[in-house]
Amino acid sequence: MPKTIIVCGYGTGISDAVANKFGAEGFQIALVARSADKLEKARADLQARGIKAAAFPADLSDPNAAKDLVSRVAEQLGAIHAIHWNAYATAAGDILTADVTALHTVFDVAVTNLILVLQQAVGDLKAQKGAVLVTNGLLGLFDPKMDAMAVEWNSMGLAIANSAKHKLIGLLSEKLRADGITVGEVVVSGLVKGTVWDTGNATVEPRRIAEAFWGIYSGRESRVVTVS
Repeated sequence: MPKTIIVCGYGTGISDAVANKFGAEGFQIALVARSADKLEKARADLQARGIKAAAFPADLSDPNAAKDLVSRVAEQLGAIHAIHWNAYATAAGDILTADVTALHTVFDVAVTNLILVLQQAVGDLKAQKGAVLVTNGLLGLFDPKMDAMAVEWNSMGLAIANSAKHKLIGLLSEKLRADGITVGEVVVSGLVKGTVWDTGNATVEPRRIAEAFWGIYSGRESRVVTVS
């Protein structure tokens, strides 16, 4: 039976590279994002490369969608071997003026709904000795320079969520170690080519991030890797 990875928060940068890397290694790819049209194009592109893929449109800020996702994927593709969480939200840029519900949305996408998806998939991940692989960014670091950058970029909500996500990864690593589940985090240090953040001066190749995730998965070692 082929292995299956759920790619949550699919886009044209990091998660596309992850889908192609894991697909090249024999995985089936479950693509998850809000846009059905975007997912269908990605699915067709992967299929053209000989990679089996399926599209699962879902709003990952919606807890009900997060709860239902794993059963939808398992029904079509079978047991879940890995989750790649690349979803994020950029609301609540200025926390002094933002509606608190916007901050909830950013946190839910980064943390709460990742937990909901994991709760549904943990049985498969234990049985398959699978992996939880999470994208993160430097804005979440406890560093005055990163704090200044988050304020300048109007990304304060995202910075808070990234910090919480980093803590979650540490907790999951400790909690799931005995079950043989690998928990990995790739912290991206810089702007990634091909993403919405790329205004022409991005320097980080998505392929290098995908290779870092594959290294974590294939090495069976829970760890944090920084890619610049």
